[in-house]
Amino acid sequence: MRDELGRWLGRDDLRVEQISGGASNLTYRVSGGADDWVLRRPPAFVTATSNDMEREWTVLRALEGSGVPVPRVVRTCQDPGVLGAPFYLMERLDGIVYRSARDVAHLDEAQARACADELVDVLAALHAIDPATVGLESFGRPDGFLERQLRRWGRQWEQTRFGDVPEIDETLRRLGAAVPASGRPAIVHGDYSLNNVMFRRDRPTAMAGVLDWEMSTLGDPLTDVGLLVLYWGDTGAALWDGTQAHRANPGFGTTAELMARYATASGRDLGTIDFYVALATIKIAIIVAGARMRVVSTDPERARRAETKTRQLAGIALEAAERLSR
Repeated sequence: MRDELGRWLGRDDLRVEQISGGASNLTYRVSGGADDWVLRRPPAFVTATSNDMEREWTVLRALEGSGVPVPRVVRTCQDPGVLGAPFYLMERLDGIVYRSARDVAHLDEAQARACADELVDVLAALHAIDPATVGLESFGRPDGFLERQLRRWGRQWEQTRFGDVPEIDETLRRLGAAVPASGRPAIVHGDYSLNNVMFRRDRPTAMAGVLDWEMSTLGDPLTDVGLLVLYWGDTGAALWDGTQAHRANPGFGTTAELMARYATASGRDLGTIDFYVALATIKIAIIVAGARMRVVSTDPERARRAETKTRQLAGIALEAAERLSR
């Protein structure tokens, strides 16, 4: 990669180090001289609706200077002949992603609460932006967004289906019969959580940037809230064995406090949030099923764990969907 990237940039002083990789987009640190960048590109195998590099760099460019903190895009490349897939370079932020207890050990309870408030307030600020004012009026189709989400994840499940998991099909059916009326459309991140934002080192309660925009679009902003609630609550704890950063400090607060903060900051009604939490849960189940498919022939143990997690999530999603009809 270093040589190909160097030729494209006209540089011979680059250092390239992989930061993360696997089923999601691949991330590399690229440095040379006074430059320090991050490169993002898709993995070798992608499904039709995932890992969209152009989507990422489009929204990052649009949000620069908007008040929602994002890294600055340096260059983009749509030519797969350079690295085998489209990619982009962005500035490397020097901050901390609060993934684990170790990452938040330096925070007291008041700081943890300030971080949780910042997490919610930035999301509300994103949802308050008029897409047309940042050039994103054509970034998605808000009308019929929830129905298309259900169809999309149904198709995704068909691509990654394994064995007999009737809970996924039944959950999708029940959600299809209980679609709420969407409120005012907004820019949707698609996977908003503590894991996908970075806080500043010098001001640990201030966000340095929102990351990982590959699933962003225009649509119903409560899909972001439903996913955040899923990650924050008991389902998230079960998925990650309670190792999430916000569980290491009571100052981060509860899901009820998180939702109350968002409702106040955004002015949006969360009366139908149960639908969005159920949708978020089945979405994650299908994503995990996709991760299983990518490793089933190369890492059987990892595939087995993914299958178990998919079934667990599918059961939780169905329980949530069944509550919608009560």
